[in-house]
Amino acid sequence: MIVAHRGSSAQAPENTLPAFQLAWKQGADAIEGDFQLTKDGHIVCFHDKDTKRVDGQQLAIADATLEELRQLDVGSIQPQNSERALRAWSSDQYKGVQMPTIAEVFATVPAGKKIFIEIKCGPEIIDPLLRELASSGLTPDQVVVIGFDSALLKSLKDRDPKWQVAWLCSFDKKPNGKPRMAPARVLKTLKAMRALALMSGRGDVDKGLLDQMRAAGIEHYVWTINDPKLGPTYKAQGVDAIITDLPAEMRAALVASTNP
Repeated sequence: MIVAHRGSSAQAPENTLPAFQLAWKQGADAIEGDFQLTKDGHIVCFHDKDTKRVDGQQLAIADATLEELRQLDVGSIQPQNSERALRAWSSDQYKGVQMPTIAEVFATVPAGKKIFIEIKCGPEIIDPLLRELASSGLTPDQVVVIGFDSALLKSLKDRDPKWQVAWLCSFDKKPNGKPRMAPARVLKTLKAMRALALMSGRGDVDKGLLDQMRAAGIEHYVWTINDPKLGPTYKAQGVDAIITDLPAEMRAALVASTNP
């Protein structure tokens, strides 16, 4: 599965409707977006805690109303340092693009495709998110709610078990080279939250843990892979999904490896 990270975010402004629509045109199996709650209870698609990358101001999303945020031109959002070399679009192309609501993003999802909803705030989003999902018209197999907060994801799953969740987990190493989070603890957490998948950076997961996950029916996704040449390698390793800013290029690399 190829998941477009914040949409086709190397070729359109991240987390915007144009980026998601482009991802679908490029054959992505799923889109991934970042979502958080506004001051007046709306869910918007935006990565950062504040608007500094858009307008130079540090207006916190949690302290802003939807009306205030809709006045911003997110078509000119500045890419993060690690993404600048990839960007293949100019601000003029997308001038005036507004920050989308979650309902607007849901409306782009075609039948048979998926959306990964990354939660970028706290548990206050659970009730509004469940309401939005209930009215979205999407089926449970089209939706995966993701995040780094395993307790929040477990709470959502407990509230409404039909929605799928996947845990974003970083496998940073201690000075002695061992992972900071023991594999047994990771597996226990995944099982407790009834996770569909573990999402890790660049596949840096202990092989023994991967074997145990697969035996338990838990999938493995990797982020954010922007070298298309690595796609076939991850596929051969049994990775279930690749999250990328370059969905078209990743798809082409996988097709080429299948049909040399």
